[in-house]
Amino acid sequence: MRRLCDEVVPQLLPELVALRRDVHAHPELGHHEHRTTALVARRLEEAGLRPQLLPGTGLVCDIGDPQAPPVVLRADLDALPVTERSGLPFASTTPDVAHACGHDVHTTVVLGAGLVLARAAERGLLRGRVRLLMQPAEEITPGGALEVLATGVLEGTARFYAVHCDPRLDVGQVGLRHGAITSASDHVLVRLRGNGGHTSRPHLTGDLVYALGQVVLALPAVLSRRLDPRTGVNLTWGRIEAGTAPNAIPAEGSVEGTLRVLDVAAWQEAGSIIEEVVEGVVAPYRVDATVEVTHSVPPVDNDEASVRAFQHAARTVLPAGAEARTEQSLGGEDFGWYLQEGVPGALARLGTRTRGGRTHDLHQGDFVADEDAIAVGVRLLAAVALLG
Repeated sequence: MRRLCDEVVPQLLPELVALRRDVHAHPELGHHEHRTTALVARRLEEAGLRPQLLPGTGLVCDIGDPQAPPVVLRADLDALPVTERSGLPFASTTPDVAHACGHDVHTTVVLGAGLVLARAAERGLLRGRVRLLMQPAEEITPGGALEVLATGVLEGTARFYAVHCDPRLDVGQVGLRHGAITSASDHVLVRLRGNGGHTSRPHLTGDLVYALGQVVLALPAVLSRRLDPRTGVNLTWGRIEAGTAPNAIPAEGSVEGTLRVLDVAAWQEAGSIIEEVVEGVVAPYRVDATVEVTHSVPPVDNDEASVRAFQHAARTVLPAGAEARTEQSLGGEDFGWYLQEGVPGALARLGTRTRGGRTHDLHQGDFVADEDAIAVGVRLLAAVALLG
């Protein structure tokens, strides 16, 4: 495998870098990735493969034995509604849209891995089947993964693999972790309604703002006591709204935030606890409450055997010391939906920080990924598909 990568990846790399820059300069939001899908499909067809377009945008493409259960390599195609401030010569040409999360790199890496695996199949080195998945709309909750699953194209999958850019790791490093590597991310909305009234007579009406304040303070605290603290439960409010005048108790108010949990069982339990707590907190204040908890994405819970396969692949095709144990993140990733189907798999972190350079942050307009990460990702995914 290393010999194949040493031969093929350098041949492909100039083309892959050019393709990545093309995708980066022409970012497309979720469900609008038509140009990107067509670009990838055309290159796969040139390699003698037969990509299958998904409804709307995105595609799947099989390599190898059509009778074998497929190992899926997944990339996400979509960009973010962010204005790019990187100063790169191939910066976004689309106003207020940018690849600020590295999905252009993910797309290029999975495509490159597919081209390497196509060469392997031609030489009789690929004994099973690999399915490339170019997924749309990862940044749209609850995520394009659910729409892909609904098509049925992933039935019979043996294992899932993916990489995600990590600007906290130096290029050349691969971050691995068994268990939860990312968090569930749910939208929480609490609405309160009362009769409204004058602030001089709070005893004659439900003091809605005071009740809303109790929800804001009590709910995160109770969750931290009702759920095992090892699950990493975190509820953080992002918006609160009530009232228009300082001497009037409003009749309506609301608060919104994000619930993040690292444990699948706790994630599934949290919604009912939130409803119970809110009802109890507001009961003394004579206001009515409605609670909406919208599942966005589940945790990405890496399977131990899949992580070991990543380790084996890294040790086979990357320089010594490429592996790095990565920390858990409370960020969300819709790759978790695939693992919820009961199919094992793992997400690895792909280092994108230039050695000695600045640590960029994801989802920011000045995000820059070191393009040396492309070859690393291609080698890793091609090897884990062939060896894992």
